[in-house]
Amino acid sequence: MMKTEPLARQSLFLYHSIAILTVVIWGTTFVSTKILINTGLSPVEILLYRFVLAYFCILIVSHKKLWASSLKDEFLMLLSGICGGSLYFIAENTALGITLASNVSLLICTAPVITTILSGIFYKEPLQRNVLYGSLVALAGVGLVVFNGSVLLKINPLGDFLTLVAAVSWAFYCIILKRLSRHYPVLFITRKVFCYGILSLFVYFIFVPLKMNYELLRLPVVYCNLLFLGCIASMLCYLMWNTAVRFLGASKTANYIYVVPLVTLLTSAAFLSEALTVTSLAGAFCIIGGVYIAEKASKRSKKSNRA
Repeated sequence: MMKTEPLARQSLFLYHSIAILTVVIWGTTFVSTKILINTGLSPVEILLYRFVLAYFCILIVSHKKLWASSLKDEFLMLLSGICGGSLYFIAENTALGITLASNVSLLICTAPVITTILSGIFYKEPLQRNVLYGSLVALAGVGLVVFNGSVLLKINPLGDFLTLVAAVSWAFYCIILKRLSRHYPVLFITRKVFCYGILSLFVYFIFVPLKMNYELLRLPVVYCNLLFLGCIASMLCYLMWNTAVRFLGASKTANYIYVVPLVTLLTSAAFLSEALTVTSLAGAFCIIGGVYIAEKASKRSKKSNRA
């Protein structure tokens, strides 16, 4: 007992670190995607390039098993590819093109709360009061970080609605992932997510034809950002996120999404010369405090259940 407990703590620390590193990288993708949109690429074109890159990267190391063990599981793989792939990114990237990036980063952070609610519905996980309080504190911090001291709230109904669709879609992805990770390796699940994400994109192209500008791909700013989005932010980060969900659970891992706007704020200040304010720093403390409260509440609940 004395030897296994420290090992368990080290493992938990590793998976929490993986989740944090993932959201730190994802926090920079808002800036990267915005740069590509401003360069002339469409949101769906960006998604296609990054998913194709990610799929072929992961295919190199995971190519032996083609199908899930049952038709039901294969259908869940399809749903995960739609919810965590095509639907999520089409909604989010389209929203980035028509509304403020701050609105997108704020509304996408409703995903952890939605994930916690869905976990209660599908997996009968009790909704703990302190977890909810921690989530609300973190969400308030997200609001402070995103709006960065500005009292002007610009609302774009379509863009904001699409962002909420993306948040709900990601919550369902985490719920499906929790079920699949009990029976399949992370590499296999992640490869299927990219595969069905790409295939469902081509269904979308039937209704909205894709217009590609190959000349833009020759620009260093374009192919460097696409390589980052495809190989790092997609392939590597999906592997890390799926691993974290497998060992920490959907709700606990989803709470780290609150950190994304904080990273977006810092990278925007570094690369887009956007100013930091006292309000945004106060929001950063709220985010960290909220995630800490939620995490502590989860630990207490696990200890009480074991007792």
